[in-house]
Amino acid sequence: MRVFNFSAGPAILPQPVLEQVQRELLDWHGIGSSLIEVSHRGPHFSAVRDEAEVRLRALLAIPDDYAVLFLQGGATLQFAQVAMNLLRGGSADYIVTGAWSQKAYREALRLAPVLGGKVRLAGSTEESGFTRAPRADELDIDPNASYVHVCTNETIHGVEWLDLDAIAATGVPIVADMSSHLLSRPIDVRQFGLIYAGAQKNVGPAGVTIVIVRRDLINDPWVGTPSVMQYAAQDANQSMLNTPPTFAIYVANLVFAWLEAQGGVAAIEAVNRRKAEKLYAAIDALPLYENRIEPPWRSRMNVPFRLRDESLNERFLYESDAAGLKYLKGHKMVGGMRASIYNAMPEEGVDALVAFLHDFAARNAS
Repeated sequence: MRVFNFSAGPAILPQPVLEQVQRELLDWHGIGSSLIEVSHRGPHFSAVRDEAEVRLRALLAIPDDYAVLFLQGGATLQFAQVAMNLLRGGSADYIVTGAWSQKAYREALRLAPVLGGKVRLAGSTEESGFTRAPRADELDIDPNASYVHVCTNETIHGVEWLDLDAIAATGVPIVADMSSHLLSRPIDVRQFGLIYAGAQKNVGPAGVTIVIVRRDLINDPWVGTPSVMQYAAQDANQSMLNTPPTFAIYVANLVFAWLEAQGGVAAIEAVNRRKAEKLYAAIDALPLYENRIEPPWRSRMNVPFRLRDESLNERFLYESDAAGLKYLKGHKMVGGMRASIYNAMPEEGVDALVAFLHDFAARNAS
Protein backbone atom coordinates (compact mmCIF):
# COMPACT_ATOMS: atom_id res chain seq x y z
CA MET A 1 0.00 0.00 0.00
CA ARG A 2 1.34 3.41 -0.95
CA VAL A 3 1.39 5.93 1.87
CA PHE A 4 1.96 9.67 2.06
CA ASN A 5 5.74 9.98 2.40
CA PHE A 6 6.85 13.19 4.15
CA SER A 7 10.53 12.17 4.34
CA ALA A 8 13.04 14.99 3.94
CA GLY A 9 15.25 12.85 1.75
CA PRO A 10 15.70 10.53 0.09
CA ALA A 11 12.18 11.62 -0.60
CA ILE A 12 8.98 10.89 -2.42
CA LEU A 13 9.14 10.36 -6.18
CA PRO A 14 6.22 10.75 -8.59
CA GLN A 15 4.30 7.48 -8.70
CA PRO A 16 4.13 7.45 -12.53
CA VAL A 17 7.93 7.65 -12.59
CA LEU A 18 8.29 4.71 -10.20
CA GLU A 19 5.84 2.71 -12.27
CA GLN A 20 7.79 3.44 -15.46
CA VAL A 21 11.04 2.42 -13.76
CA GLN A 22 9.35 -0.81 -12.69
CA ARG A 23 8.21 -1.55 -16.24
CA GLU A 24 11.58 -0.77 -17.79
CA LEU A 25 13.92 -2.19 -15.18
CA LEU A 26 14.51 -5.60 -16.75
CA ASP A 27 14.20 -4.60 -20.39
CA TRP A 28 14.70 -0.96 -21.34
CA HIS A 29 13.00 -0.07 -24.64
CA GLY A 30 13.35 -3.60 -25.99
CA ILE A 31 17.15 -3.88 -25.78
CA GLY A 32 16.88 -7.04 -23.68
CA SER A 33 18.67 -5.63 -20.65
CA SER A 34 18.30 -2.89 -18.10
CA LEU A 35 19.64 0.56 -18.86
CA ILE A 36 21.60 0.41 -15.62
CA GLU A 37 23.66 -2.57 -16.80
CA VAL A 38 24.89 -1.21 -20.13
CA SER A 39 27.92 0.95 -20.87
CA HIS A 40 27.67 4.57 -19.83
CA ARG A 41 29.52 5.41 -23.06
CA GLY A 42 27.19 3.39 -25.25
CA PRO A 43 24.42 4.91 -27.36
CA HIS A 44 21.55 3.99 -25.03
CA PHE A 45 22.71 5.72 -21.87
CA SER A 46 24.38 8.59 -23.76
CA ALA A 47 21.01 9.42 -25.32
CA VAL A 48 19.33 9.44 -21.90
CA ARG A 49 22.03 11.62 -20.40
CA ASP A 50 21.79 14.10 -23.27
CA GLU A 51 18.00 14.11 -23.04
CA ALA A 52 18.18 14.82 -19.30
CA GLU A 53 20.36 17.86 -19.92
CA VAL A 54 18.09 19.19 -22.67
CA ARG A 55 15.04 18.80 -20.44
CA LEU A 56 16.69 20.44 -17.43
CA ARG A 57 17.90 23.35 -19.55
CA ALA A 58 14.38 23.89 -20.86
CA LEU A 59 12.71 23.62 -17.43
CA LEU A 60 15.01 26.24 -15.88
CA ALA A 61 15.81 28.28 -19.02
CA ILE A 62 19.53 27.66 -18.48
CA PRO A 63 21.64 29.84 -20.80
CA ASP A 64 24.15 28.25 -23.17
CA ASP A 65 27.14 29.75 -21.37
CA TYR A 66 26.33 27.67 -18.29
CA ALA A 67 27.51 24.08 -17.97
CA VAL A 68 25.10 21.45 -16.70
CA LEU A 69 26.89 18.67 -14.83
CA PHE A 70 25.65 15.40 -13.35
CA LEU A 71 28.14 14.59 -10.61
CA GLN A 72 28.49 12.43 -7.51
CA GLY A 73 29.28 12.95 -3.84
CA GLY A 74 26.12 14.80 -2.87
CA ALA A 75 25.84 18.45 -1.94
CA THR A 76 28.27 17.78 0.90
CA LEU A 77 31.13 17.17 -1.55
CA GLN A 78 30.25 20.48 -3.18
CA PHE A 79 31.16 22.27 0.05
CA ALA A 80 34.78 21.44 -0.81
CA GLN A 81 34.52 21.31 -4.59
CA VAL A 82 33.15 24.86 -4.86
CA ALA A 83 36.08 26.27 -2.89
CA MET A 84 38.65 24.21 -4.83
CA ASN A 85 37.33 25.50 -8.14
CA LEU A 86 36.35 29.08 -7.35
CA LEU A 87 38.34 30.44 -4.42
CA ARG A 88 41.58 30.91 -6.43
CA GLY A 89 43.60 32.27 -3.52
CA GLY A 90 41.13 35.09 -2.99
CA SER A 91 38.35 35.40 -0.45
CA ALA A 92 34.83 34.03 -0.29
CA ASP A 93 31.82 35.17 1.71
CA TYR A 94 29.36 32.80 3.39
CA ILE A 95 25.88 33.55 4.71
CA VAL A 96 24.70 31.13 7.39
CA THR A 97 20.96 30.55 7.79
CA GLY A 98 20.82 27.00 9.12
CA ALA A 99 22.55 23.67 9.41
CA TRP A 100 23.53 23.20 5.76
CA SER A 101 24.97 26.64 5.10
CA GLN A 102 26.82 26.32 8.39
CA LYS A 103 28.36 23.01 7.27
CA ALA A 104 29.39 24.60 3.97
CA TYR A 105 30.97 27.54 5.80
CA ARG A 106 32.92 25.31 8.18
CA GLU A 107 34.22 23.14 5.35
CA ALA A 108 35.40 26.20 3.45
CA LEU A 109 37.10 27.54 6.58
CA ARG A 110 38.93 24.24 6.96
CA LEU A 111 40.14 24.26 3.36
CA ALA A 112 40.98 27.95 2.98
CA PRO A 113 44.55 27.75 4.39
CA VAL A 114 45.34 24.86 2.05
CA LEU A 115 43.88 26.72 -0.92
CA GLY A 116 45.71 29.93 -0.06
CA GLY A 117 42.50 31.90 0.36
CA LYS A 118 40.27 33.38 3.03
CA VAL A 119 36.68 32.76 4.06
CA ARG A 120 34.49 35.40 5.72
CA LEU A 121 31.16 35.21 7.49
CA ALA A 122 29.06 37.79 5.66
CA GLY A 123 25.87 37.25 7.63
CA SER A 124 24.27 34.84 10.07
CA THR A 125 20.99 34.39 11.90
CA GLU A 126 22.28 31.82 14.37
CA GLU A 127 21.63 34.14 17.32
CA SER A 128 17.93 34.22 16.44
CA GLY A 129 17.79 30.43 16.22
CA PHE A 130 17.79 30.34 12.42
CA THR A 131 14.19 31.52 12.21
CA ARG A 132 14.87 33.72 9.18
CA ALA A 133 17.56 34.80 6.73
CA PRO A 134 19.50 38.04 7.20
CA ARG A 135 17.95 41.27 6.04
CA ALA A 136 19.85 43.35 3.49
CA ASP A 137 21.14 45.75 6.15
CA GLU A 138 22.58 42.82 8.11
CA LEU A 139 24.81 41.61 5.28
CA ASP A 140 28.49 42.48 4.97
CA ILE A 141 29.49 41.28 1.51
CA ASP A 142 32.95 42.03 0.16
CA PRO A 143 32.45 43.37 -3.40
CA ASN A 144 35.81 41.80 -4.32
CA ALA A 145 34.96 38.32 -3.06
CA SER A 146 35.37 35.43 -5.47
CA TYR A 147 31.84 34.33 -4.60
CA VAL A 148 29.18 34.54 -1.90
CA HIS A 149 27.64 31.25 -0.77
CA VAL A 150 24.03 30.79 0.38
CA CYS A 151 21.76 27.84 1.03
CA THR A 152 18.50 28.99 -0.48
CA ASN A 153 16.37 26.43 1.37
CA GLU A 154 17.42 25.02 4.72
CA THR A 155 15.94 21.53 4.88
CA ILE A 156 16.37 21.14 8.64
CA HIS A 157 15.37 24.57 9.92
CA GLY A 158 12.77 25.37 7.23
CA VAL A 159 14.09 28.75 6.06
CA GLU A 160 13.78 29.65 2.37
CA TRP A 161 15.16 32.64 0.46
CA LEU A 162 12.70 33.94 -2.12
CA ASP A 163 14.55 37.16 -2.96
CA LEU A 164 18.31 37.42 -3.49
CA ASP A 165 18.25 40.81 -5.18
CA ALA A 166 20.26 42.51 -2.42
CA ILE A 167 23.04 39.96 -2.81
CA ALA A 168 22.91 40.01 -6.60
CA ALA A 169 23.22 43.81 -6.56
CA THR A 170 26.77 43.49 -5.19
CA GLY A 171 27.90 41.89 -8.44
CA VAL A 172 29.61 39.06 -6.57
CA PRO A 173 28.88 35.64 -8.13
CA ILE A 174 26.28 33.83 -6.01
CA VAL A 175 26.90 30.16 -5.25
CA ALA A 176 23.66 28.55 -4.10
CA ASP A 177 22.95 25.21 -2.49
CA MET A 178 19.45 24.49 -3.85
CA SER A 179 19.33 20.83 -2.89
CA SER A 180 15.89 20.88 -1.31
CA HIS A 181 13.96 23.18 -3.64
CA LEU A 182 15.52 23.11 -7.10
CA LEU A 183 12.71 22.82 -9.69
CA SER A 184 10.04 23.77 -7.13
CA ARG A 185 9.70 27.29 -8.58
CA PRO A 186 11.16 29.35 -11.43
CA ILE A 187 14.56 30.95 -10.87
CA ASP A 188 16.66 33.38 -12.86
CA VAL A 189 19.75 31.28 -13.50
CA ARG A 190 21.67 34.36 -14.62
CA GLN A 191 21.45 35.66 -11.05
CA PHE A 192 23.83 32.86 -10.01
CA GLY A 193 27.40 31.94 -10.74
CA LEU A 194 26.88 28.35 -9.61
CA ILE A 195 23.93 26.28 -8.42
CA TYR A 196 24.29 22.84 -6.90
CA ALA A 197 21.72 20.36 -5.65
CA GLY A 198 21.66 16.83 -4.37
CA ALA A 199 19.01 15.01 -6.36
CA GLN A 200 17.15 13.19 -3.61
CA LYS A 201 14.49 15.83 -2.96
CA ASN A 202 12.84 17.02 -6.17
CA VAL A 203 14.98 15.41 -8.87
CA GLY A 204 15.42 11.69 -8.33
CA PRO A 205 17.06 9.07 -6.16
CA ALA A 206 20.20 9.69 -4.14
CA GLY A 207 23.41 9.36 -6.14
CA VAL A 208 23.50 12.25 -8.58
CA THR A 209 24.32 15.88 -7.83
CA ILE A 210 23.36 18.59 -10.31
CA VAL A 211 25.75 21.49 -10.84
CA ILE A 212 24.83 24.44 -13.03
CA VAL A 213 27.80 26.77 -13.41
CA ARG A 214 28.82 29.72 -15.54
CA ARG A 215 31.69 28.50 -17.67
CA ASP A 216 33.87 31.60 -17.29
CA LEU A 217 34.17 30.84 -13.56
CA ILE A 218 35.66 27.36 -13.83
CA ASN A 219 38.87 27.71 -15.81
CA ASP A 220 41.30 28.20 -12.94
CA PRO A 221 40.80 25.61 -10.17
CA TRP A 222 43.26 25.17 -7.33
CA VAL A 223 46.27 23.27 -8.72
CA GLY A 224 45.74 20.36 -6.32
CA THR A 225 42.12 19.76 -7.30
CA PRO A 226 41.64 16.13 -8.40
CA SER A 227 40.64 15.99 -12.04
CA VAL A 228 37.33 14.31 -11.21
CA MET A 229 36.49 17.34 -9.04
CA GLN A 230 37.37 19.95 -11.67
CA TYR A 231 34.20 21.41 -13.15
CA ALA A 232 35.90 22.28 -16.44
CA ALA A 233 37.19 18.74 -16.87
CA GLN A 234 33.75 17.28 -16.17
CA ASP A 235 32.16 19.75 -18.57
CA ALA A 236 34.62 18.80 -21.32
CA ASN A 237 33.70 15.14 -20.78
CA GLN A 238 29.91 15.52 -20.55
CA SER A 239 30.03 14.54 -16.85
CA MET A 240 31.62 11.23 -17.80
CA LEU A 241 35.21 11.72 -16.75
CA ASN A 242 34.45 8.70 -14.58
CA THR A 243 31.46 6.36 -14.62
CA PRO A 244 28.44 8.52 -13.78
CA PRO A 245 25.52 7.40 -11.55
CA THR A 246 23.58 6.00 -14.49
CA PHE A 247 20.48 4.82 -12.61
CA ALA A 248 20.04 8.15 -10.82
CA ILE A 249 20.42 10.12 -14.07
CA TYR A 250 17.96 7.81 -15.84
CA VAL A 251 15.35 8.38 -13.12
CA ALA A 252 16.06 12.13 -13.05
CA ASN A 253 15.29 12.26 -16.76
CA LEU A 254 11.93 10.60 -16.10
CA VAL A 255 11.21 13.11 -13.33
CA PHE A 256 12.02 15.96 -15.71
CA ALA A 257 9.56 14.49 -18.22
CA TRP A 258 6.93 14.16 -15.48
CA LEU A 259 7.48 17.79 -14.52
CA GLU A 260 7.04 18.84 -18.15
CA ALA A 261 3.72 16.98 -18.17
CA GLN A 262 2.58 18.94 -15.09
CA GLY A 263 3.06 22.16 -17.03
CA GLY A 264 6.62 22.93 -16.05
CA VAL A 265 8.18 24.73 -13.11
CA ALA A 266 5.74 27.66 -13.03
CA ALA A 267 2.79 25.29 -12.86
CA ILE A 268 4.30 23.18 -10.09
CA GLU A 269 5.08 26.36 -8.13
CA ALA A 270 1.37 27.17 -8.01
CA VAL A 271 0.64 23.73 -6.56
CA ASN A 272 3.53 24.00 -4.09
CA ARG A 273 2.37 27.41 -2.92
CA ARG A 274 -1.14 26.08 -2.35
CA LYS A 275 0.09 23.04 -0.43
CA ALA A 276 2.32 25.11 1.83
CA GLU A 277 -0.36 27.71 2.51
CA LYS A 278 -2.81 25.00 3.60
CA LEU A 279 -0.33 23.39 5.96
CA TYR A 280 0.95 26.60 7.56
CA ALA A 281 -2.65 27.84 7.98
CA ALA A 282 -3.54 24.72 9.96
CA ILE A 283 -0.42 24.96 12.14
CA ASP A 284 -1.08 28.64 12.87
CA ALA A 285 -4.77 28.13 13.58
CA LEU A 286 -4.45 25.25 16.04
CA PRO A 287 -3.07 26.14 19.49
CA LEU A 288 -1.49 22.70 19.91
CA TYR A 289 1.12 23.42 17.20
CA GLU A 290 3.66 26.08 16.39
CA ASN A 291 6.07 26.96 13.59
CA ARG A 292 8.85 29.28 14.75
CA ILE A 293 10.03 30.52 11.34
CA GLU A 294 9.15 34.13 10.58
CA PRO A 295 6.39 34.01 7.91
CA PRO A 296 8.30 35.76 5.09
CA TRP A 297 11.02 33.11 5.34
CA ARG A 298 8.92 29.96 5.65
CA SER A 299 9.96 27.17 3.33
CA ARG A 300 7.44 25.78 0.89
CA MET A 301 9.27 22.48 0.82
CA ASN A 302 10.18 21.68 4.44
CA VAL A 303 7.69 22.61 7.16
CA PRO A 304 9.02 22.09 10.69
CA PHE A 305 6.50 22.34 13.51
CA ARG A 306 6.31 21.54 17.20
CA LEU A 307 3.66 20.35 19.60
CA ARG A 308 3.47 22.87 22.42
CA ASP A 309 2.92 19.91 24.76
CA GLU A 310 5.95 17.78 23.89
CA SER A 311 4.69 14.91 26.02
CA LEU A 312 2.35 14.23 23.08
CA ASN A 313 5.18 13.80 20.55
CA GLU A 314 5.32 10.00 20.61
CA ARG A 315 1.55 9.67 20.46
CA PHE A 316 1.45 12.06 17.50
CA LEU A 317 4.10 10.10 15.61
CA TYR A 318 2.48 6.75 16.37
CA GLU A 319 -0.99 7.84 15.32
CA SER A 320 0.12 9.73 12.21
CA ASP A 321 2.17 6.73 11.09
CA ALA A 322 -0.84 4.46 11.60
CA ALA A 323 -2.88 6.88 9.49
CA GLY A 324 -0.44 6.49 6.59
CA LEU A 325 1.33 9.82 7.18
CA LYS A 326 4.93 8.63 7.27
CA TYR A 327 8.29 10.04 8.38
CA LEU A 328 7.08 13.17 10.16
CA LYS A 329 9.68 13.09 12.92
CA GLY A 330 11.84 16.22 12.90
CA HIS A 331 15.59 16.22 12.48
CA LYS A 332 17.45 15.28 15.65
CA MET A 333 19.19 18.67 15.60
CA VAL A 334 15.94 20.60 16.15
CA GLY A 335 13.40 18.01 17.31
CA GLY A 336 9.68 18.32 16.84
CA MET A 337 8.05 17.37 13.55
CA ARG A 338 8.78 18.12 9.92
CA ALA A 339 6.64 17.63 6.84
CA SER A 340 8.58 17.73 3.58
CA ILE A 341 6.15 18.49 0.78
CA TYR A 342 8.25 18.32 -2.37
CA ASN A 343 6.95 18.46 -5.94
CA ALA A 344 5.91 14.80 -5.92
CA MET A 345 3.78 15.10 -2.77
CA PRO A 346 0.20 15.13 -4.07
CA GLU A 347 -2.10 17.80 -2.74
CA GLU A 348 -4.31 15.13 -1.20
CA GLY A 349 -1.35 14.14 0.97
CA VAL A 350 -1.22 17.62 2.45
CA ASP A 351 -5.02 17.60 2.82
CA ALA A 352 -4.75 14.31 4.74
CA LEU A 353 -2.09 15.75 7.03
CA VAL A 354 -4.14 18.90 7.66
CA ALA A 355 -7.17 16.76 8.52
CA PHE A 356 -5.06 14.71 10.92
CA LEU A 357 -3.68 17.86 12.59
CA HIS A 358 -7.23 19.04 13.27
CA ASP A 359 -8.39 15.65 14.50
CA PHE A 360 -5.39 15.09 16.78
CA ALA A 361 -5.70 18.60 18.22
CA ALA A 362 -9.40 18.09 18.95
CA ARG A 363 -8.74 14.81 20.72
CA ASN A 364 -5.87 16.20 22.76
CA ALA A 365 -7.10 19.65 23.66
CA SER A 366 -6.12 20.61 27.21
